[in-house]
Amino acid sequence: MPILKFDAKVSASAQEALEPHVRPMYDQPGGRRMAIIEFAHIERTEPAPNTEGKPSVRVRITGLEVPNRDQEGAIREAQRYLHLQRTAKGTFDDETGQLELSESTLRLTAGLLANIEVARLRAGLAHWREYAQRLVHGPDLTLSEVRHEMQALAEGLTAVLNTAQDTGDDT
Repeated sequence: MPILKFDAKVSASAQEALEPHVRPMYDQPGGRRMAIIEFAHIERTEPAPNTEGKPSVRVRITGLEVPNRDQEGAIREAQRYLHLQRTAKGTFDDETGQLELSESTLRLTAGLLANIEVARLRAGLAHWREYAQRLVHGPDLTLSEVRHEMQALAEGLTAVLNTAQDTGDDT
């Protein structure tokens, strides 16, 4: 896995966005600021074969905006949502066809229905993607076995989407 490295330089527009925060950060040891950043690939290092070096990619901050105090809550909420979406996990119960979210994922949702649904869908899709990956990389299957596995995959995805219970159709 390549290593990500941040270049010390930032673009002029990013530096301009940071300027108003330099003095307050200096005056507040241990202070923190939220920011939305954009970074761009500027360099790739690929070690020679049979060497101990690791591949790396260097990126530079090309765009950056720091929210004011009134905007910070929205940015923190977006951060929580993205973290939840990236880390959602659950356990699929083969007997009931239901997905149960992990305790850590449920804690991250803070009881919000939309967050719970996003986490449930993400964990369900991850489960069925892994199932499909096992089929692709597993032993050769007969056409009949492939159809059976595809049916199981379709039923699993339908259970994740709850379309059969909600609408009675597959749309």
